[in-house]
Order: sequence, then structure tokens, then C-alpha cells
Amino acid sequence: MLKLAANLTFMFTEVPFLERFARARAAGFRYVEFHNPYPFCERLEEIRDAATRAGVGIIHFNLPGGDWEAGERGIAVLPDRTAEFLRGLDTTIEIATRLGARQLNCPLGYPRPDMSQELQQRTLVDNLRHAAEATAQAGIRLLVEPLNPLTHPGYPLVKTAQAVALQDAVNHPNLLIQYDFYQMQRSEGELIETLRGHLDRIGFVQLADNPGRHEPGTGEINYRYLFGELERMAFDRFISLEYSPSTETEASLEWIRDYGIRHA
Repeated sequence: MLKLAANLTFMFTEVPFLERFARARAAGFRYVEFHNPYPFCERLEEIRDAATRAGVGIIHFNLPGGDWEAGERGIAVLPDRTAEFLRGLDTTIEIATRLGARQLNCPLGYPRPDMSQELQQRTLVDNLRHAAEATAQAGIRLLVEPLNPLTHPGYPLVKTAQAVALQDAVNHPNLLIQYDFYQMQRSEGELIETLRGHLDRIGFVQLADNPGRHEPGTGEINYRYLFGELERMAFDRFISLEYSPSTETEASLEWIRDYGIRHA
């Protein structure tokens, strides 16, 4: 049985954030994720209580991504932001522990053209190695996600092979790949063969159709086939629905029933 999770940053946006946990449970989900809890840092108990009342587990969110509004997508690659990265890491591990989340995604950031590329790569590897060990000690899995170069030009991970090379450079068993079908369809295609060939390196899957980043069945990706293959593989990691519904969220979930997917 596959393990599906709802991404509350993208889904159930018809209601305020804290009400989305109950909406997700009513729609059949036992697990949720979201991008970040940081707007609630002073009142994390509100998130925890909303999840507990709804009966859903929080499985995943992101490390701080820098100034998101200004276009930053992480700071791990930036040598002059290492102290900030490490402070954010410590805070996020504490938050994840309080919320019961056992996975964290690390946005890497955009390398700066005015700084040594070698230094930035070394900084990234060192920061990820430190983060992988710190999260491992807390019982949390650390993830890195390749993004597509069309939306994220200049991002240091845009191919699965690059993520594998980064894993090898970091050389820590607690660093795994967050594999997003939508991102990788836009970047390289060959979704199932890539997943099958790197199954031992992938810790988490996200999905949306392309184009549009809507629910399966609205674009070019053959999700009926993909889910059949995932079931044949007995894929046992979480699969998150990280899409913007093209209609009301509950109505956008009809594909789960249509595809005959049984999920935890």
C-alpha cells in the first residue's frame, strides 16, 4: 500500500492554514507536509494541536530558504551565510522534533557569480555533511531536491545525476534525494527508469502534472502508469501531492479513486 501525503502549502488553500489539517484528514489523508512552519515559530503548539486534533502526522518541511520573497532558494551554498545556515539548522531540528516530523528538505541556494565556484561547492558539501550528521542524531532524514532549470535557472541541482554526485561528495548515509516528478519531467524525463535506477538513494517523492503543476490527469505525465509501477516496486517511502489544484481541492482528488490507488 502506497503512503500518500497532502502538501498543505499547495492544497486545501480554500481555508486558513491551521484548518487544512482537518480538511486533509476528511479527504482521506493520514499524513501531511508543508513548506515551512516559520511564520508560527512563536506558537508551534497551534500547528501541533491542529495536526493532533485532525489525526494526521506531519512528515516533512523545509529548512529555512533565506529571503524567499527576494528570490532566494536556500543559503547552504553561500560561504558568507554559513553561520546563518547552521543557526537555522539547529532551530529547524528543534521545531521538527516538537512537531514529530522525521524528514527535512534542504534548499541549496543559488551560487553567486562573484564568488569562487570551488569555494561555494566546498561550502555546500561541508554544510550538508554537518546537517546530515546533526539530523541523523535527532532521528531525522535529510533530503536535497533537484529543481528544473526552466523555473530555477542557475540552481546547482537540476538533474538526478547531479544529486547523486552531491550525495557521493557528502558521503553520509543520512542524505537522500527528494525526487519530484514534476520538476524532473521538466528537467530530464525518464521518470520511472530514473526512480528505479536510484531507488536506494531516494527518500521522498513529490508529484504534480506538467504543464501547470496541477493534479495528475491534467497534463502530459502518465500517472496511471507511474502509480502502477510504484505499486509493483512496493515503493515504501512517502509520496506527497505537491500540486496546485485546478479546481476545488477535494474535487481534484478524484484521480486517486479513478486510478484505483489504495493508500495509507
